[in-house]
Amino acid sequence: MTSQFDIHRLGRTGPEVTSPGLGCMGLSGAYGSVDDDEGVRVIHAYLDAGGTLLDTGDFYGSGHNEWLIRRALADRSRDDVVLSVKFGSMRGPDGALVGNDGRPASVKNFLSYSLQRLGVDHVDVYRPSRLDPSVPIEDTVGAISEMVEKGFVRHIGLSEVGAETIRRAAAVAPISDLQIEYSLLSRDIEDAILPTCRELGIGITAYGVLSRGLIGGSGTIDGARAAVPRFQGANLEHNEALVARLRETAEAKGATIAQLAIGWVTAHGEDIVPILGARRVDQVRTLVGGVSLDAEDLARIDALVPRGSVSGDRYPPAAMAALDSER
Repeated sequence: MTSQFDIHRLGRTGPEVTSPGLGCMGLSGAYGSVDDDEGVRVIHAYLDAGGTLLDTGDFYGSGHNEWLIRRALADRSRDDVVLSVKFGSMRGPDGALVGNDGRPASVKNFLSYSLQRLGVDHVDVYRPSRLDPSVPIEDTVGAISEMVEKGFVRHIGLSEVGAETIRRAAAVAPISDLQIEYSLLSRDIEDAILPTCRELGIGITAYGVLSRGLIGGSGTIDGARAAVPRFQGANLEHNEALVARLRETAEAKGATIAQLAIGWVTAHGEDIVPILGARRVDQVRTLVGGVSLDAEDLARIDALVPRGSVSGDRYPPAAMAALDSER
């Protein structure tokens, strides 16, 4: 099959993947309801276009997302798919996030359940969703490394951690990539986190590239978006006006604002792979419809939407406080 995607390696030691990857969280109700049949069709559309990278978490829909991926992959070759799985974020029966667990015994337990739900004998990239402040990152990464040695995991990833934590983790075992929010509206990783990853040969899988639909979205505020400060009151009004500045530039490139934003992220390095969500088959076309941007384009975009011009945090206060990457 001819792929409509670019091929990138996740860092120096990670797997080859297609860019962008498909973020599957939205298929389990994070941003409003979605039909499981349509969810399977979305995954199939991405794979049929030549995509390989599926990103999930064992806590997405409290396991629902992994079951959905299993169903979608039932008639596909395991070797054609790169499964990136996050673990450690715990949920209550009401769906609320109630903490993070990075203890070594828990790592092995979480992995056992993910393998069963996904119906596979290994995951390609396994990563703690958030840092457990009560457990040294060395212990968590060490436990994943044991699973690599036993063949249940191929590569170790990180998510939303700061430069110091990245260095400590990389001293224990090779790290393929850091999954972290990076977009026109969220650029703080450029200070210390991105340079550290590049020094250590660690790739970036960038989520939130469209700022949860704030860039080029439908304008609907539902699900998890409603609690995000950027979608509230005067912040939302300011941010929508900010994003609207991109319309003329996007049209000049024959692209949508969303495609322009995706192009902006990918233009910042071969070591950056965007992770994009889709809840409908027609949205998959946005993933494959990339736009190339040169230095002049990037300068124009940066002038229209300068770093730091967004209003509001990217998560609610409690979630922001729990982010090692924000310290």
